[in-house]
Amino acid sequence: MQTDSQMSIDDAPTDPAPVDSLLVVGFGGPEGPDDVLPFMENVTRGRRIPRERLEEVSRHYLDIFGGVSPINAQTRGLQAALQELMPELPVYWGNRNWHPFLAETLQQMADDGRRHALAIVTSAFPSYSGCRQYREDIAGANVAGGPVVTKLRHYYCEEGFLEPMRRNVAAAAAGLSAPRLVFTAHSIPLLMAETSGPSGNAYAEALRTAAARVAGDQPWDLVFQSRSGSPLVPWLEPDVSDHLTRLYDEGVREAVLVPVGFTSDHVEVLYDLDVQARERIAPLEGFEVRRAATVGTDPAFVAMLRDLVYERIDAAEELAEHGCVATQDRCPAHCCPPPLRVRS
Repeated sequence: MQTDSQMSIDDAPTDPAPVDSLLVVGFGGPEGPDDVLPFMENVTRGRRIPRERLEEVSRHYLDIFGGVSPINAQTRGLQAALQELMPELPVYWGNRNWHPFLAETLQQMADDGRRHALAIVTSAFPSYSGCRQYREDIAGANVAGGPVVTKLRHYYCEEGFLEPMRRNVAAAAAGLSAPRLVFTAHSIPLLMAETSGPSGNAYAEALRTAAARVAGDQPWDLVFQSRSGSPLVPWLEPDVSDHLTRLYDEGVREAVLVPVGFTSDHVEVLYDLDVQARERIAPLEGFEVRRAATVGTDPAFVAMLRDLVYERIDAAEELAEHGCVATQDRCPAHCCPPPLRVRS
């Protein structure tokens, strides 16, 4: 049986009002040292993560970033770039895990009289945590009189996402002879990966599609990072650090890390790759490993998001074909089931 929030996500047959606003939906992050542990508790609520693990991860924010997550400034930058490009549509910002929370932003939108917003999420790939959970959080946070919120489709195979990545890879590889490209994305539980998308396995398939289009004829691999779950539950592998070590053992001496699964240089890029992975490979003599930047607020990326907005306004129910996996404006009811539903 569907809940009310699931019905509002999947079953709304038509758009009740013209689009009058945009909503950037971010992950959120602490803005100061006192925010760090409460933020971590929000992120992990219901997952029974041991307290000591929360405190360990909190130290990453405190020791490296002074308790301030870089993701907030990056999301503000995206909001500002979108607003500059589309002054005709007010751009709001709400987070899943920290201020401004989605409920706060949706209340402001209701107070401003907004009736229909298009949601731009900072996640390009299909999975429960990367897509459907955003939709559920939006539905669960909406307030009386708040706007209908329609999530834009995935953009992992749009040139506006891929071309900036190609440029960033080229910049990172400058001066190297023939580096191996190591594309990395957030690991998720294997069962979640297998049930992602309408037909299953969409998460890894979409990542491979994007990686292949960025790499062209260069050798590449797909690996995963930032695992945070129980060691008893299988997650997507190989781990980025394990894979780099294996490449070195095979004779590879140049590699470029490409964080394809992320749209900005936030903590899981700056710490998990630039600190943790680099510490792991530090003893490997003669191994040159560089990291490409994420797309951030690259003008081509922002312009692509603008194009998706107007595509959605002009042709709400059409599939967009890109010579790869088709992506949709609305997902079917069985798409990317929540973890509890997966286990039942």
